[in-house]
Amino acid sequence: MTDLEQYFRNNQNRLIHKWKHYFDIYERYFAKYRGQEVVILEIGVFHGGSLQMWKSYFGDKAKIYGIDIDPKCKELEEENIQIFIGSQADRAFLQQVKAQIPEIDILINDGGHTMQQQIVSFEELYSKVKPNGIYLCEDTMTSYWLEYGGGFRRRGTFIEYSKRFVDSIHAWHSGQAAFKKDHLIESLASVAFYDGIVVLEKKPMEKPYTLQSGQSSFESENPAPKSRRQKLNYQVLLSINKLLQRLKLHGFIWR
Repeated sequence: MTDLEQYFRNNQNRLIHKWKHYFDIYERYFAKYRGQEVVILEIGVFHGGSLQMWKSYFGDKAKIYGIDIDPKCKELEEENIQIFIGSQADRAFLQQVKAQIPEIDILINDGGHTMQQQIVSFEELYSKVKPNGIYLCEDTMTSYWLEYGGGFRRRGTFIEYSKRFVDSIHAWHSGQAAFKKDHLIESLASVAFYDGIVVLEKKPMEKPYTLQSGQSSFESENPAPKSRRQKLNYQVLLSINKLLQRLKLHGFIWR
């Protein structure tokens, strides 16, 4: 059992509501920040219990911020915990919050869970996460719930929206004009999909390149191409060779 789950099960303070399998995911991404001067932003304060849990887990050096639409949540502030009241679907409000807080190490979106709320929050706040920070969106199962605007492969859900992150990571390798590279290509190191959670790990990225080391064991008949033109020519030659082999196999070409 992780320390976070143990805290949750022994909790006698403010109410916390979490899916059980989330705790292993938290531990995987958050453990390295413990005891550090970390900045946390959680969207969705609820009764304030999770903010207290983060405070206990990360330690006294942690600065924790919360966002909620319920004005009563402002009463849940305490030492090292500051709460902003407003809608996470309101871009102007989120921009005001960005201007008032430092860069974020970990952002946890556990707010309203509608498609608009999740997408707008990402578009406004991802840039506020530090270059080596974590953006974690919870309860993405609502992308499959009709009452939240979701549905299986329904256009406009957060899951369908976030599938493009996979393309963004691989954008370096495409030469197609229709494939537009976005800002994520230089900032997103990985995206992980879990049951109910999407995690983005940020890291300054540069165009990838290959390396070789060691001595050749034998002379290669098909040396690896270097340039894009060489790669295209190489693929064409391979395709022609495969076609010729198939024609020979079916008796259309004789030696």
